[in-house]
Amino acid sequence: MNILFVADPLESFKIYKDTTFVMMRELQSRAHQIWACEPADISWARGDRVQATARHIHLNGHAEAWFDVRSTEARDLRDFDVVLMRKDPPFDSEYFYSTHLLSQAEREGARVLNKPAALRDHPEKLAIMEFPDLIGPTLVTRNAAAIRQFHAEHGDIILKPLDGMGGMGIFRVGRDGLNLGSIIETLNQNGAVSVMVQRFLPEIADGDKRVLIIGGKPVPYCLARIPQGGEVRGNLAAGGKGVARPLSARDREIAEQLGPILIERGLLLVGVDVIGDCVTEINVTSPTCFQEIHDQTGCDVPALYADAVEAWVTSHPRLF
Repeated sequence: MNILFVADPLESFKIYKDTTFVMMRELQSRAHQIWACEPADISWARGDRVQATARHIHLNGHAEAWFDVRSTEARDLRDFDVVLMRKDPPFDSEYFYSTHLLSQAEREGARVLNKPAALRDHPEKLAIMEFPDLIGPTLVTRNAAAIRQFHAEHGDIILKPLDGMGGMGIFRVGRDGLNLGSIIETLNQNGAVSVMVQRFLPEIADGDKRVLIIGGKPVPYCLARIPQGGEVRGNLAAGGKGVARPLSARDREIAEQLGPILIERGLLLVGVDVIGDCVTEINVTSPTCFQEIHDQTGCDVPALYADAVEAWVTSHPRLF
């Protein structure tokens, strides 16, 4: 197959931990042809199909200059066997427009994973609200008074922006309410920006678990990201320590409830964040942690993903 990755600049990859890199490596090992572009390389001209100026690359096994470019071509997206959308957040207006171009490519016959409409319909923090039985007390609001009321009810809370990533902009406010007003002003911007507020889950001390669901089925191991040095955030980008573990009974229950729903919507790969028994985020843009789980447990997550991609392509024949 010819497989196009829509991703961040290849030159920015930290291949010792990058999930998109190991996806490429596994798929190349199966004799598939790897192509790559950035969202900025996708265009749509009147009367034409959606195109990408893409690089045909070969992973060469080197640690630094890790790929060779075989050619650079402008091709219709529908001419690839599958397009894998792996652009990292933020989910800003440009990301949003990219999903619309990818949806048009789908109408022309392209196969895109995760499906662009599903990416638009599942903002990673808000998506959890669809599943109230899986989450702790949570409020999304622009109203500062409502945030204060939530704090009065629950005492120890977490506040976060809806568009953050990697733990960015997350605040904890204890029962004393210290700095609550300042934090609300910072995040809420006088009612202009929505804020997510959640009851603090003390189980974070045991890790913020990334549970991967591939093809609707849970990967048998998660990565618990454990806060370090007095931090409240477990995110690896915020200095958390990643420890791979077998799924708990509750982790598996969550994944088995969500998996069939999300795969039906065209979300082949999902990263569900779980603290204790509660889901805190459903990540759909570019879920990670493949390498950490593989390195620590031997569970070949890239192979599971490649199997799922191949199965999806087989079960979704071209319409032209």
